[in-house]
Amino acid sequence: MTVCQDVTYVGVNDHQIDLFEGQFAVPHGMSYNSYLIQDEKVCVMDSVDEHFGGEWLLNIQNELGDRQPDYLLVQHMEMDHSANIIKFAENYPEAKIVASKMAFTMMKNMFGSDFADRQIVVTEGSTLELGKHTLKFITAPNVHWPEVIMTYDVQDKILFSADAFGKFGALDYEDPQGWEEEARPYYFGIVGKFGAPVQALLKKAAALEINCICPLHGPVLKENISHYVNLYNTWSSYDAESDGVLIAYTSVYGHTKSAALRLAEILKDKGCKNVALADLARDDFYRAVSDAFRYSKLVLASTTYNGGVFPAMRKFILSLTDRNFQKRKVAFIENSSWAPAAAKTMASLLESCSELNYCETKVSVKISLKDSDEEALAKLADELL
Repeated sequence: MTVCQDVTYVGVNDHQIDLFEGQFAVPHGMSYNSYLIQDEKVCVMDSVDEHFGGEWLLNIQNELGDRQPDYLLVQHMEMDHSANIIKFAENYPEAKIVASKMAFTMMKNMFGSDFADRQIVVTEGSTLELGKHTLKFITAPNVHWPEVIMTYDVQDKILFSADAFGKFGALDYEDPQGWEEEARPYYFGIVGKFGAPVQALLKKAAALEINCICPLHGPVLKENISHYVNLYNTWSSYDAESDGVLIAYTSVYGHTKSAALRLAEILKDKGCKNVALADLARDDFYRAVSDAFRYSKLVLASTTYNGGVFPAMRKFILSLTDRNFQKRKVAFIENSSWAPAAAKTMASLLESCSELNYCETKVSVKISLKDSDEEALAKLADELL
């Protein structure tokens, strides 16, 4: 794939993977992106996952022919991008390694060598001259690891964005619902905690003219760059992307599910256009997490369990608090056979969150739905709307 005249794609697709980072379901695979700039000097941008080192090196060789790389630029040391640095170094012993100081420390920890005789350490504002291409470096600590640098190609106005602006899915799969559908759970699953560092990065990016974004996962972004930047601004500010309601529920025998489904029906009947449902024990868990950030309102519906809350609901709420969940309207539905405790427990788990506005109406179901519960659900729907 040609990115522009002197920049080509030499990354790989992974359809063997089932869980990215051991937790995120990726039924459409992943891409590990690497780029090649051929100028007076040759620069390879990042490595790939360890299982694809041979394919990656062959991609580089096929593009270069008899030419040799002058540099390997390492923007991010996470293993799916750094595992083959040592193979590259062995194959191209004259090439310099370009990275942040902390990245070289991580290389020492990973490979037993920090390539001391081949190092080029870069920091904020450093440049690397390739010929007509000047690479300018932007530090991006905690987006989402502390050693991250990003690279701006002054000639072609390309932002090589490390893990930012990435998404789940291999490059030979085009999501019919658009980039956001896999980029949103990717962002909130992986980067979501680090809103403040992302905001700092976006301020730096605002000073750049960007014609193209080349991330380490997902497609090269060439059209409507402002759309992606605006989404990242919304996500990292923890503002709602859409006005709507996520109803996240856990249910043992189906009665709490019935309450969740009934509330969804009432909301739709009252004109709410965006109502999403998530069965936390069965549906894609991290898509539910991202939907909690996507919509402006969240309803948590759970069975009372062991004097508290159902385990999947506890995990869900902690996944939200770990990612700085805030600025939302929140409501509770609980179910119990004798002593209801789910709503109180869910509220206590959210205590660390800021700027949450709680609905006054709490629906407390005793085993199964009754007429009084119907009235409470209608009242809650009015409060949500």
